[in-house]
This record gives sequence, C-alpha cells and structure tokens, in this order.
Amino acid sequence: MSTPEHATGTTPAGPAGSYDVVVVGGGPGGSTTAALVAMAGHRVLLLEKESFPRHQIGESLLPATIHGVCRFLGVTEELEKAGFMPKRGGTFRWGSNPEPWNFLFAYSPLMSGPTSTAYQVERMKFDKILLDNARRLGVEVRERCTAVATLSEGERITGLRWTDEDGRTHETAARYVVDASGSNSKLARTVGKRNYSDFFRNVALYGYYEGGKRLPGPDAGNILCCAWDDGWFWYIPLTDTLTSVGAVVNRSQVGTLSRDPEAAMAQFIEQAPMIKEFLQDAERVTEGPYGELRVRKDYSYAMERFWQPGMVLVGDAACFVDPVFSTGVHLATYGGLLAARSINSALDGELDEERAFGEFERRYRREYGVFYEFLLAFYDMQHNEESYFWQARKVSRAEATDLRAFVELVGGVSSGESALTDLETLKERFGGSSRELADAVTRTGPAQTESGERMGELFGTQVVTEVMQGMNEVQARASMGGATTLEKPLFEGGLVASSDGLGWAVPVTADAAAAVSAQGGPAA
Repeated sequence: MSTPEHATGTTPAGPAGSYDVVVVGGGPGGSTTAALVAMAGHRVLLLEKESFPRHQIGESLLPATIHGVCRFLGVTEELEKAGFMPKRGGTFRWGSNPEPWNFLFAYSPLMSGPTSTAYQVERMKFDKILLDNARRLGVEVRERCTAVATLSEGERITGLRWTDEDGRTHETAARYVVDASGSNSKLARTVGKRNYSDFFRNVALYGYYEGGKRLPGPDAGNILCCAWDDGWFWYIPLTDTLTSVGAVVNRSQVGTLSRDPEAAMAQFIEQAPMIKEFLQDAERVTEGPYGELRVRKDYSYAMERFWQPGMVLVGDAACFVDPVFSTGVHLATYGGLLAARSINSALDGELDEERAFGEFERRYRREYGVFYEFLLAFYDMQHNEESYFWQARKVSRAEATDLRAFVELVGGVSSGESALTDLETLKERFGGSSRELADAVTRTGPAQTESGERMGELFGTQVVTEVMQGMNEVQARASMGGATTLEKPLFEGGLVASSDGLGWAVPVTADAAAAVSAQGGPAA
C-alpha cells in the first residue's frame, strides 16, 4: 500500500483501535444507526465531515420519527424542551379543487391522542440533539473528519480510510461500515450503481422568511404544499415567525435558478397566489445560516443494492424520494433502525448475515417503493394539461398507452418492489390508487377554517394505509417500550424485531407458542 501524502496515523489492530462499526455521516440516519448499535453493547466510531450544528434541508418530520425512532433513542424529553413547532398534518392547495384541503395524522388509529403530531424542526438543532445523544450512548464521535475510501479483502469491506481535521490519514478496521453520508456519497459506489427516476427529477430553490402568514387555529403548524402551473411550493413554519419556503420546479430551469436565484424566486412567488399572500408582509432572511437562497436537486433514486458484505447504506446514500410528503428524515431514521437491527444480529451471531441484511433490504426497499407509488398517484391529482411540468407527470390512466408512458418515465429504475416490477399488478394498483386519491379530495371540498379535519377519507385508501403501516409499527413498538408477542413478519419467511427492538428474531409460530405456554414458559 502506498504512503499517503499527509502524515499517516494508521489505527492499530486490536481493542485499542478496532471497532465493531464505523458510521460515516452524523445526520439522522447515521446518528440513529450508531446509537442503536451502541445500545446493544458494540463499539462504534462515527465520522462527520462538518462541525455541528450545521445547516440542512428537510425540516418537516413525521410522527413515526418523533414517537417511534426518537422514543427508542431516548430523546423525547429533549425534543419537547427544544420548543419545535407542533405539526398536526398537512395542508395542500393541490389537484382540481381550487381550495386548500387538509389531512391530519390523527385519522390513523395508531396515531391518535398524544402521538398524533410531529414537529417542524430547525435541522441544525434537531440533528445536533441526535448526534449528542449518540455520544451519550457511547458512540465515539469525531467531527471535521472525511471518509476517503473503504478497505476491503476480496468482496468484503473490512474498514475505512479517512482523514482527520488536521489532514492526517487513518485506516480503521471494522466489522461493518455504515455509509450515511448523504446524496453526494462516494462510498456508496462500492455497493453498486444508483438508479434514477426520470419522473421525479426536479430542482428546488429555497430560502427562509421572517414574518410570514400562518394557517388559522390548530393548523398553524401544518406544512403547506401549494401547486401552481410550473411546480409546487413548500411552506414550513419553523417558529412563530420563521418560515422555510421552497419552490420545486422542473430540472430544465436549474440554469435560471443558479444565475439569478433572487429573480427566479420572486417570479415563482408571483405565479403562486396563495404563497404570495402568505409572504406579502414577510422579509427574506439575508444573514446567518439561513441567509442565502439555495438550490437543491430533488431527484428520486434508489441504489441497486443497499448492502454488501461488511457495508450498509442508510438515508440518502441508499435512496431518496420526492419531498412533497416530508419522507426524507423518516426514511433515514427508519433505515437506520433496520440497519442497526441487522448489524446487531450479525455481530451477536444470532442470525447469518445474508438473512439479517436481507430483512433490512426488503423492508427498507418496500418503504421506499410504497412512498414512490403513492407519490405517482398524488402528482396525478394536479390537473393542468397545458403545463409542461404537470403534463410530463400525468401517467396514471389504467390504459396501455399510459402504462407505456409510465414505464418510459421511470426509465429503468430497479427498486426491487414487486409493485414496480410486475406491470400488471402495478397497472391495477397504481390506477386505482390515483382514482381513490382524486375522489377523496373531490368529496372533501374546501378545508375548514379552523380544524381542517376534512381529509379522513384520504387515509382510508389502500395506498395510504400501506404507507402508514411501517411507521405505525415502529411507533406502536416504541410507545409500548419494546416488542409485542403479536408481531407478524412483513414477508413470508421473514423476521420480526427482537424483544428489545434492537435486533431480529425468528417469529414464533402459534403452535410453538402454545406448546411453550402449556409447559409454563413464556409465550415469546
């Protein structure tokens, strides 16, 4: 091996310098994975290239993250003390109905009562809470450290080469490397190629505003998504006065956005009457970490594989889906939970690696795939055939010509979900889901001015039920303090969470449980 240009401090083998797991990236996915592996008693090193707190997009969270994963992590009290804006659901000016309509998390039975809200968060504060929590749980966190390359023996990843804040190069051995370094990950190429969706290849221009208008009453903390001819806006209230505002448009406009972002944002706001009204008395923040307009590619993609021997991909390093339903942090933290279970099971010798990580991949890919399918149907609700942005996304007529258009739009994306590879099944489910969503909006009519409780029917559709199922399972487990004996595998021959939620277990059959119970033993 050649000597690096910088002074080299190669980490020695043995207890003083080797780790069970090295995690790259200190965002929600990386800190979640690291914390849950450390909770199982394993030695973890986390490397983060920046210094926290740092700016990050993706402020709108889902209940499964707050009441599920974050409860597992033990940060519920800290989140409550942070004073984040409560989020009851979402408000949309979307589809053929010119009036905004709402949905509430409370319409799902497993998210009623105290767990029916999430938060709108300043990611600088939220991410630091999760990273500091990982430290408290025993994770060795090193900031301003950059991953350079993986180490390998044959096809197995055996560690990581990285540089510290002084530019010195280190090589650290580990049983597993977790890449949670985001959408710009270079390490993920080790695992395979990235497959993009041509359907969701947009760009977002966003900034922050002081003094923007709020929705009335208890809906004041809702995310507002507002469609107009050339795209859609997000409007996220972070505090009583600070708002994150972003315009999502076709990728063909990236040049215009980059050349003159101020003019582009002003033009977009002028074209979206509701956003213009909400910002009429607001001023854009021009100083500090929120002081610039930023351009972000909102491309949807999935890696062809999420793991290989010795390495796991989590968060945006694994996949990303269009942000209209705020799924980014959910997919990252849920993926971190799944990855930690598989790593813990493999390290403890409870399951062979193929089975443990096969469960991780199937569950993670299923979650991504269901959101992807749901969003295809949701985008079709915006009926403006004269607009290029929306016309390019109208794909859900259950006819051969439209199915062909759909196949051409997704352009070879291989998500591993049967619903996206079995064309006949997709044709049936996708067409039906789109019609159900559109019908639900038509039936609800304008949103109520106070409670906004008019979108219950939306949560009765099959596709939304599937979207919520995985989140509800995580949330229910956390609220009950661990696993339940009633859990069933998601897949035939699949696994279930262990009793402490930190690993996988082979499900107990009804006959086996009855036999153990008859002998006076535990039923799980």
